[in-house]
Amino acid sequence: MKSKKKLISIRMRAVKSKWTKPEITLHNFLKTNRIKHKMHPKILANPDILVKDKNLLIFYNSCFWHKCNKCWKDLSKLTPYWKKRLLTNYKRDKRNYDKLKKEGWNVLVLWGHDMKKRNHELKILEAIR
Repeated sequence: MKSKKKLISIRMRAVKSKWTKPEITLHNFLKTNRIKHKMHPKILANPDILVKDKNLLIFYNSCFWHKCNKCWKDLSKLTPYWKKRLLTNYKRDKRNYDKLKKEGWNVLVLWGHDMKKRNHELKILEAIR
């Protein structure tokens, strides 16, 4: 029988970083609406989508890993390790978004709950106008 650490490692390796279901949904929405875009451009902070004509970078963030303020109000149930990890991710994201904005990029962050409620379409259309 495999140890718990090995099982966790196997699970974590299976998590994709590119072309996830939400990213495919976003790509298909943009493609359907004839919005020219590039997936996974090589830019600071690794945005998911670049809409070059609008100088727009779109990030899809899962609510857990990026500490969504709407979904993560009570962090007291988490272990110190996870609290630190989520806060580190949150601070890094904020620092990167600020740098990108200073460089002249428009930054749109879509959260997991946006995708579930299909709010992402409206947010994208508002951002590209």
